[in-house]
Amino acid sequence: MDERSLQQILAAGVKYGASDVHFKAGMAPLLRVSKDLNWIKAPQLSPEDTEVIAQILLARSPHREDSTKPEIDTSYEIPDVGRFRVNIFRQMGRYAIIMRVIPLKAPSFDNLILPPSIQQIAEFERGLVLVAGATGSGKSSTLAAIINRINETRKCHIVTIEDPVEFIHRDLKSSITQREIGLDTPNFASALRATLRQDPDVVLVGEMRDYETIDIAIKAAETGHLVFSTVHTTDTAKTINRLMSVFPSEEQNAVRFRLSESLMAVVAQRLLPRQDSKGMIAACEIMINTLSIKECIINPEKLGMINDFISKGRELLGTQTFDQHLSELFKDGKITLDTAKSAATNPSDLERSLHCD
Repeated sequence: MDERSLQQILAAGVKYGASDVHFKAGMAPLLRVSKDLNWIKAPQLSPEDTEVIAQILLARSPHREDSTKPEIDTSYEIPDVGRFRVNIFRQMGRYAIIMRVIPLKAPSFDNLILPPSIQQIAEFERGLVLVAGATGSGKSSTLAAIINRINETRKCHIVTIEDPVEFIHRDLKSSITQREIGLDTPNFASALRATLRQDPDVVLVGEMRDYETIDIAIKAAETGHLVFSTVHTTDTAKTINRLMSVFPSEEQNAVRFRLSESLMAVVAQRLLPRQDSKGMIAACEIMINTLSIKECIINPEKLGMINDFISKGRELLGTQTFDQHLSELFKDGKITLDTAKSAATNPSDLERSLHCD
């Protein structure tokens, strides 16, 4: 295995629409296409092969001095082919590598077939917007589409803080500064604190990981900035609980008031296979903050009511529950009934609602 062979495999992954490429000793490389893992017709990789791949990737990485760490996140780019988010780790004492495919061009709302109300989020002037979902649910793509829309339509300074930098944005109407953890700055919290002294209008923080980052992000939103970030949760209520959980119990009541004022929207999403087998499509829960939602954030006993308010706001605000969007995607022929039911919060209720229409 050499760099040319590695690049040929990665180029094949891009060609066949893979979301991820896997390298592990004892088997041929794998491509994940529409959620399924498929072997490439190639020889099995040896432990020496995966070590060579790891060293090739680390040679271009700002983390090359950290090669003794058990897990390393970095990025890799092949000109005119694509960028890749890289995770290098060990299993059974051997190197393994997972590489997420990142297109060279930032996605658009049309490319991703996102609901129109997400486009409206790109027009917000201030506040905190969170995109939630499991790993591989398309959070980075949705945020890239939002940043791309702001870049196309507004004269402002956008700062992204990522680990690693994924989509590369070119200056259009906006000036974009992209900072990578490990290469440009040591961690999210210190980068975010510094960003507030860099005249930003819009800030993207790759992930809300800890108390300090979350606290600074809320402060940035409170002081008039538009802040985007991601959370590894599955819906709005769990997202709010996740943010609260990092604060000491004696601070949580105050933070609930702060969050009720600063949190503008939550988009939670799940990637589903399209009925036409042409890739994946996102099913989205979309929450836009209202007076009723604020009360739910402030009072934890009312948090379970958020879903009802999201559902009722569909016509007026463009909010929607997962099941409302799944129903729409099924009726539009974009996903099958089985796919809709498997992803639904309440499969039996979803099926009954479809039969009633």
